[in-house]
Amino acid sequence: MSCSQGAGDCNRPRPGCIILRQIAEPEPLSQSPGFHRAHSTVFKQTGGVSTAWFLLAMAGLVVSAVAEWRRFDGAPTPAVPTLVAALAPARAFTLVERSAGTLPAPPGVPAAHASALAALPNGELLACWWAGQRESAPDVRLYVARFRDGQWSAPQAVVDRDSLGRALHLGVRRIGNPVLWVSPDGRVHLYMVATGLGGWAASRVAQLVSNDGGQSFAVTRLLPLTPLWNTSVLVRTRPVGLSDGGWLLPAYFELGNKYPLVIAFDANGEPKHVRRIGEARTSLQPALLPLSGSELRALMRDHGPDRRVQQAVSRDAGLSWQDEPAATLANADNSLAGLQLSRGGYVLLHNDAVAGGSPRQWLRLSTSLDAQNWAPALDVRRGVQGDEFSYPSVVQIGEQLHVTYTQQRSAIAHHVYDIRWTEGAR
Repeated sequence: MSCSQGAGDCNRPRPGCIILRQIAEPEPLSQSPGFHRAHSTVFKQTGGVSTAWFLLAMAGLVVSAVAEWRRFDGAPTPAVPTLVAALAPARAFTLVERSAGTLPAPPGVPAAHASALAALPNGELLACWWAGQRESAPDVRLYVARFRDGQWSAPQAVVDRDSLGRALHLGVRRIGNPVLWVSPDGRVHLYMVATGLGGWAASRVAQLVSNDGGQSFAVTRLLPLTPLWNTSVLVRTRPVGLSDGGWLLPAYFELGNKYPLVIAFDANGEPKHVRRIGEARTSLQPALLPLSGSELRALMRDHGPDRRVQQAVSRDAGLSWQDEPAATLANADNSLAGLQLSRGGYVLLHNDAVAGGSPRQWLRLSTSLDAQNWAPALDVRRGVQGDEFSYPSVVQIGEQLHVTYTQQRSAIAHHVYDIRWTEGAR
């Protein structure tokens, strides 16, 4: 039986239905080390409350928010972490397509978008994406499927806006963008975007965890990312690992100015601190590429007039960042996906420009040995004006590269490439 009976039915054990285990009370955010939650009080003005008292209360709220922001942004600088990176000299490689297809769609669901990938400890590939009648529709759910022995399992629903709202004790209007990460202890962490009122610029990030390889998930918290109402932070791209078992989750702020962020987690999945990536105000959705144990490069979607992939670099594993000149790669406000391969070298999925065409009709894969000088390796998809092949994700399993992306907003496409290393080449 598929999980199509509704949010209430999806939380009862049924064959073929992933169970969203709801917690009785969300974990207090104040228990997350290194974070401080902004407290606010909702003041209801009644006939017995004067305007003066109301204004005084609002002034107190503003002062409290400023104080919390200073504590939030001015926390003691943590020790410099070490990135998990392939430290040997990068080897030259080529990619040869093995297969191409699409993930199975939930029955009767016409729209799909924003896939995320993770390699499970047993060698399987886990994919997550949203599907529904359209973006932001009430019936949108996050689904997962797993790829093993060359076949995809049937999609299984993880969460919808109603079940997430019940677990968090909040009103949720829309859900979107998932990100997957498998921690060294084997747990699968699922980060997802959710909004209450307003559009995507009012988003919050919810964290779910699976202890059984993605078979079921439990809602653990809303990430405490901004000091006032905790809104306007989103996620899209995959994390990078730290040698102590923690990881860095890319994120971005989108209300008014748009700028990228990185969120550090410890080995237990507890958020530690947030850092802004550079000073740009029109960059978002950073793709993180480790260059060494301490150096990290961010390649970003460009929402400004430059129309090129934006860049920043960190030399202390994400604690501080410096902007760099834009890359030569075109970017017409499109999401990227990047990955360092196990033997060194990098791949980047990006939409290239077509003169007179649409911004998302051409999805390319470029390669590099240093994450700075990129060469086109192959066309993943090249369509005609009006086509959309967008929001790619990429992961390596063994000597194969797995790529997923949105196909025409109606399906999630999946390509497998064999990685062929060039012996003796650097």
